[in-house]
Amino acid sequence: MKYILQVFSGPWNTAYYQPEEIIRTIKGIASRIPVEKVIIGWNTDPSVYKKTGEFLHESGIQMLIWLPVFAEVGEVSEQAEAVDIFGKSIPAPAGDEGASFRFGCFSSRNNLQIVKDVFEKYFSDCGFDGVFLDRIRSQSFVSGVSGVLSCGCERCRKAFLDRGVDIDAVRKLYESRGDAFFDVASLPMNGEFRLKERLAQRFFEVKEEIVADAANNVVEYFKDKEMIVGLDLFAPIVSRFVGQRYSLIAKNADFIKPMLYRRTDAPAGIGYEYSQLLKNLPDADGWNQLSVDREFLNTQLEEMKSIPCDIYPGIEINYDEQIVRTDERYIAESLTAVRDCGYGGAALCWDVMQAPQSHIQAIIEMS
Repeated sequence: MKYILQVFSGPWNTAYYQPEEIIRTIKGIASRIPVEKVIIGWNTDPSVYKKTGEFLHESGIQMLIWLPVFAEVGEVSEQAEAVDIFGKSIPAPAGDEGASFRFGCFSSRNNLQIVKDVFEKYFSDCGFDGVFLDRIRSQSFVSGVSGVLSCGCERCRKAFLDRGVDIDAVRKLYESRGDAFFDVASLPMNGEFRLKERLAQRFFEVKEEIVADAANNVVEYFKDKEMIVGLDLFAPIVSRFVGQRYSLIAKNADFIKPMLYRRTDAPAGIGYEYSQLLKNLPDADGWNQLSVDREFLNTQLEEMKSIPCDIYPGIEINYDEQIVRTDERYIAESLTAVRDCGYGGAALCWDVMQAPQSHIQAIIEMS
């Protein structure tokens, strides 16, 4: 298999690593397994990327800027805030003191322009071959029901109404039905659930359409620059609530990286996100417990095969005692599943700089 490496160089104003450290780490990995691309970002120090990019291009490896879209960028420019269908601000997840997971409105053209402006200001002359778009979604159940019943600003209300969904009617339905608003008629493993309440179902379908329109606007901007474009997506089973329907959002992208994070006890972790759903919908019917084992992973891998772009399943290889307790066996099992399912590549996430050497060795031994 060919691999994509992901490097978190630090938040906007703080560089976590010197370019020499990044180069040394990538060189040690790329000398032993085939590395095709490196996703790196989003600290704004250009020297990190210019020096790293020089090494990568000499090595025949493409460099993509890791760029958040609807969250994080509010820390460097003023975004139009997302609100819930009750018109209230969506709380940041517990423990997110920096509010980095506060999301902007996904129908705001100004918010999309901010992403383009951030690229032009900080990254356009750094030698990137492409862009990797992250946070291209709404909030999830980590901010409660408010997170998924969004956005309800005036702009989004019009966007929903143009597609036949009245946000006031959605709000009234939720207020009258409570958790039963989310009762499930069917729950396929591709995440495209069917809710018993038709209006509730249409709300999430239209939300996917609006998010996809926004995503494709940004994708086309970078494609016009002849850049490679990749998307960071939730695992299929938890994707619909955040507005990510693979067939819509990925239709113009070059590749996607589904976050098949089975050991991440934090946002985007499959078990974590699903547990937040169960926590917030205790009386909703049809949402069964989820076991994120190898069999489950196989179902997620199979469900993605029809997407008409390259797919690099994302496996977390960094380690943290509190939020991502990976080990060699888990990594080998996950990548073996990716290979056995017929995929030609995988993404090693979400920060190879924090991956123990034993984890790297496990990848080398099974490659």
